[in-house]
Order: sequence, then C-alpha cells, then structure tokens
Amino acid sequence: MDGFFDYVNTISPISDKAFMALKPNLKFVELKKGEFFVKAGEIASTIGFLTNGLVRAFFLNQEGREYSKQFFMAPSIIGAYTSLLNKQPARIAQQALTDCEIVVLDYKKLEQAYENFHDLERLGRRVAESYFMEKEQKELEMALLDADKRYLILRERFPKIENLVPQYHIASYLGISPTQLSRIRRKLMHS
Repeated sequence: MDGFFDYVNTISPISDKAFMALKPNLKFVELKKGEFFVKAGEIASTIGFLTNGLVRAFFLNQEGREYSKQFFMAPSIIGAYTSLLNKQPARIAQQALTDCEIVVLDYKKLEQAYENFHDLERLGRRVAESYFMEKEQKELEMALLDADKRYLILRERFPKIENLVPQYHIASYLGISPTQLSRIRRKLMHS
C-alpha cells in the first residue's frame, strides 16, 4: 500500500490523514493474464492502482473486431472512468495482458472522502486532467503522424511492450494491420 501512497503523491500530494482515511477501503487484488478489471456492459464501481503488470483498454466494433484504445503499464491508475462518472455500462473493457497486482478502491468511498479531504479531490482532478491530455495526445498522433512514427512513440512510452503483448494488439492500438506492423518493424531493423 505504500507504493500506492508514493505514486499518488507524485501526481498530487495527499496528507497522511487523507491516506489513513482511505487505507481501510483499499483492497489488494490479483488478476491473472486474460482476466478483466472491467468488462464491457457492466457498470464500474471501482478504481484501481496497477502496482504490477500490464492492462489494455479495448472495445469491439459492430462486426466484433477489437480495437486497443490504451495500454496501462504499472504504475498506473486504471478503471472505467466514464462508467464511474455517469453510472452507465462501460463500453470499454480493461483486461490483464500479464498477471497483475492492483490496489482497488470503491469509487463511492473515494467520492465520500473528497468531501473531507480537498487534497484527494485535487488528486482526482489531476488524474482526470492527465487522462484528458493523454487522450488528446493520442488523437493528435493518430491524425498527424504516420504509422512508423506512432510505432516509435509506442516503443518509447512502453519499452518492454513488444515482449509482453501480441503483435495484433499493438497493431490495433496503432490503427494499422498486423501485416503493416511487420513491415514497419522489418524496415526499422534494417535502417
């Protein structure tokens, strides 16, 4: 649990008092590779701190084709944020791509703690701001950069991802086919 406290303090410092108020509500959960933190269609109720492992957020189109929206590599905050806020079924699933360790908090308990601890409320705002900036950055990359550059950015952001994730997940995240990804990788190896 100390890793959780240290991590959130890098985002926005919280007091020992605020942490002690949250601590009884924190649960340690292990997810095996392939298990879901959030399934599409269910209403999310928890937020998590990924202490170890890799999780992907993805959705299915009408034909059942998967699109990887995001990868979360420890340490990271995970959860179906939109579902938590609007109390509607999640449209984006979050699945463990490796065995994972997660510190989980009931979102209602966090919202209650916001009332008493403004430093927690500030932390929540900064997490939301961070996700907004990541989302905007990815949208700009998808619109403005070619697949080669997007691939290089992915490797920089997630240095070990290629050893952990099937290539079709990476291709889906980049918005390209697995065949295109193979060509890009071959080209970069020979340059």
